[in-house]
Parts: sequence; C-alpha cells; structure tokens
Amino acid sequence: MEEQQSSLLHKISKVISDFFNPLVSLVIFFVFMSIRTYSLQDSLLYFLPILLMIIIPVIIWLVWNVKTGRYTNMDVSNRVQRKTLYIFIAVCVIVYLAFNYIRNGYIDLVMLFILILLFALQVSNLFIKSSMHTAFNIFVAALFFTLDWKMGLAWLGIAILVGVTRIILKRHTVKEVFMGAGIAFMVSFIYLYCNIQFQH
Repeated sequence: MEEQQSSLLHKISKVISDFFNPLVSLVIFFVFMSIRTYSLQDSLLYFLPILLMIIIPVIIWLVWNVKTGRYTNMDVSNRVQRKTLYIFIAVCVIVYLAFNYIRNGYIDLVMLFILILLFALQVSNLFIKSSMHTAFNIFVAALFFTLDWKMGLAWLGIAILVGVTRIILKRHTVKEVFMGAGIAFMVSFIYLYCNIQFQH
C-alpha cells in the first residue's frame, strides 16, 4: 500500500515537473501576455520570433542531444552536460534580442532578464547544480505579477510545487532547489524594480 502511494506520488510529480518545465511555463506566460496586451496580429508579430528563434531551436537542440547521447535526459540533469545547454539557450536569446532591437528599436526587458537568469544559473552551476525548473517558474511568477498579481501568486504556488517535485523525483537536492529559488528571487526582484521604473 505504501509502495503504491509512493509510486502514485512519483507519477504525479513527474507529470507536474514535465508539464511546468521552463519552456512550457514561458510559453504559457507569452501566450497570456499576448492575449491580454496585444491584438491577434500584434501578438503573432511578437510571439513568432520568440517561437522561431528561441523555443523551437532549444527543443530541437534538446531532442538531438538526448538522441545522440550527449544529454542523459530532456531535463539535462547532469551538471557537466548543462554547460552546453546554457550556452546554446543564451546564444538563441542574444540573437532574438539583436533581431528585436534592429526591428523595433528597443531591448525586450523580459528576454534580457531571461538572459541574466541564465547567466546567474550558469555561474551557480560551477559550484552547485541549481534547479532550473524552480528558478524559471519563480521568474515566470514575477512576469505574471507585472500583468495580474493574482496570476503571479498562483504561479508562485506552482513554482513551489515544481520545486517539491524536483526533490521527490531526485533530480535535485533540497539545497539545489533553494539555490535555484534564491537566484530567481534575486533576478525577479531586479526585474520587477526595472519594470516599475520603465513604466514611470
């Protein structure tokens, strides 16, 4: 009976952890933001470059590296393997930032802070394998806070839940989840401060 409960908990944790991975969480935010802020045409013009320059290339990179055996799994649980993932995502984000700046004449603040978060996680990765799932979901909660404080609070609850699932699945230790959370809270605080400053 206890083994069945443990197995069920593991399955539920895997579903939550897999669904609320950094890419899916960010896509949910961008879709929510697009619907709330832009017309359909403007939201497509905003979201398509992100999809084509960041999301699809990162998915292809992950699948290809798992299939060729360079990455153990889609979570890239191995600390050494993570280095190339961070670098690849950073390159994609930099390409998007350059494209957006040339096309629209401004720096996309959300993407800039995603780059900062990636850099902070990469530095942390030299010492401890911080939880990327936890970090990105906390940052997504901060992004939601700028649009709707209720959604922000709800997503913070999701981020906590994701952190717990990472420990249950033994993908991270408690220390690694707290490290990811700490980095994300610091980056999120700076992002929210900058967001308020640029609005005034």
